[in-house]
Amino acid sequence: MSGSDMPLEELLRHLDRLAQQSLSLWDVPDGAKARLINVSENATYLVEAPDGYRSVLRIHRENYHSHRAIECELAWLEALDRDGVVTTPGYYTGKNGDPIQRGKVDGLPDARYMVLFHFVEGSEPDESGDMTDGFEELGTIAARCHDHVLGWDKPQDFERLTWDADAMFGPEATWGDWRDAPEVTPEVAQVLEKVEQTIRDRLDAFGKAPDRFNLIHADMRLANLLVDANGTRLIDFDDCGWGWFLYDFAAAISFIEDDPRIPAMRDAWVRGYRSVREMSDEEEAEIDTFVMLRRMALLAWIGSHIEAPEPQELAPGFAATTARLGQAYMDRIGA
Repeated sequence: MSGSDMPLEELLRHLDRLAQQSLSLWDVPDGAKARLINVSENATYLVEAPDGYRSVLRIHRENYHSHRAIECELAWLEALDRDGVVTTPGYYTGKNGDPIQRGKVDGLPDARYMVLFHFVEGSEPDESGDMTDGFEELGTIAARCHDHVLGWDKPQDFERLTWDADAMFGPEATWGDWRDAPEVTPEVAQVLEKVEQTIRDRLDAFGKAPDRFNLIHADMRLANLLVDANGTRLIDFDDCGWGWFLYDFAAAISFIEDDPRIPAMRDAWVRGYRSVREMSDEEEAEIDTFVMLRRMALLAWIGSHIEAPEPQELAPGFAATTARLGQAYMDRIGA
């Protein structure tokens, strides 16, 4: 949520003040109030007014995305909706004509970008039982999005994060170094060093042809689908950027890579994907590499975001499980 050393409780007090005072930047009804509903990379607030008005305010992590990068995110989600690929949330334009507002309050070291989104009706798919139907739909949506970006005339100076091996493992890794995460013992590190090199080698061989590496959602989990009587909506494009198409499956199973249901979910995702877009046997065989790439990125993320509640809850045992998954991955591919 922040690169500073400020305790989370103190940070959230400042962000709450920023959220309340920033509502005046948009035409929201009198009496509207913002209530925190999620803290991760960003702080997300539900905005409600006495007349029944609802919207969602996203306050961005400091120094994470530029104004231009957020513009490009909004351009893609708008294009996906307009072109009938998948329904995405709309957003409100501020009083100054810009959908991206910037605000600061005393106590915060840097100003924050903010976007006010339309409230989206619907509920997340049930993740407690058989998720194959949901993952088949995820595969279908992913393939449609991938087809779209191949034909979409992107705005000039298109700027988004890149999710490649350097972004995960390089000296300036976006989410930090997995070696700095909690519980990365020498034994865990010994395994994961080999896993990292194996991933790097295989991704170098796989390549970055545009029909494999392009603009992706990068966080297309069931939690980012909202379903109601009118259909399915895809939300939270904050991580969208340049990456391998197959990374969208890896992101879909974030934090549950060791779930025994994963093989069935993977088969369902591939089946849904192939109902829209071709996937070669070679590409399907490489899915496990992207799963490990994502898992190691999540290990780094836990370490660099440990001030937030979710990483704290996930940290115990995560490194050891990652090493176990990594060894099993290398055993399967004969590395």
